[in-house]
Amino acid sequence: MPFTPGRPLAEAKADLFRALAHPARIRVLELLAEGERTIGELAAGTGLELSHLSQQVTVLRKAGIVGSRRAGNNVICCLAHPQTAELLAVARRLLTANLRQGQALLEALDGAQDAVALADTARPVASASTS
Repeated sequence: MPFTPGRPLAEAKADLFRALAHPARIRVLELLAEGERTIGELAAGTGLELSHLSQQVTVLRKAGIVGSRRAGNNVICCLAHPQTAELLAVARRLLTANLRQGQALLEALDGAQDAVALADTARPVASASTS
């Protein structure tokens, strides 16, 4: 539900993030960040069945994240606000930074020459097959 006066802002933010908390909805938003799409195009781009896609788009519409309009027999969807694409870009940067930090930590652990690393390499490896 979009923000309404008198409602705690933290609740409105939590509702927004709940609406974003599904991989199919994120994929829909990624596609819409590229431009308007019909429901059929979204189905092809997400691999979702129309009924499941419709449910996901409805969640996004109710949250005020996605807009839609009819054009003949087609329903055309778009991002309600361009800031949604910015939010997706920030999420990508956060994930990338976290992965890089994890990769750096693994490289540091692999290259460590301390007593723990030496003890780890001295330990015999258990055999996968026992006769």
